[in-house]
Amino acid sequence: MIDKENPSSSVSTGAVRMAAGAARGVVATVAMSAVMLIGVVTGAAPIPEPIPAALVTHTLGELPQPVLAVLAVAAHLAYGAAAGVVLAGLLRRVTVWRALAYAAVLWAVMGLVWLPYLGWGLFGTAVTPAVAVATLAPHLVYGLVLGLLLDRVPGKPSTRREPATGV
Repeated sequence: MIDKENPSSSVSTGAVRMAAGAARGVVATVAMSAVMLIGVVTGAAPIPEPIPAALVTHTLGELPQPVLAVLAVAAHLAYGAAAGVVLAGLLRRVTVWRALAYAAVLWAVMGLVWLPYLGWGLFGTAVTPAVAVATLAPHLVYGLVLGLLLDRVPGKPSTRREPATGV
């Protein structure tokens, strides 16, 4: 909605929401990555290597470990930031439930596009069917964190009710 007295207000609110989506997307990606790395290190996640690193290697070929690590982290953070911008831009009101649903869509994209690109099959079933479940949990962490953080961004209707004043 455009404020007739200040037409740039809707633009600035939109810019604030996009910046908030990017920043909060990065924070949510860090939380997601922590869960993913714990799963890989403990063996709870039955994946051969972290998916961002596998994507970088598959796309660019073998790289020295420090270069691979930097590129994988940068790509994952950028993807998470972009996904946060998309969610903040698509929905005027972001809730935890909506962000969780969005995270499930991102998980489906990973399972239908990125894992087959790696040769791991749909949802990683060429590695093991357990990949599907093991990759869903970190995506839900992403959605939970993103939803909690974006639910407090300006530019959406308030979810709080003002007390009745009796006037």
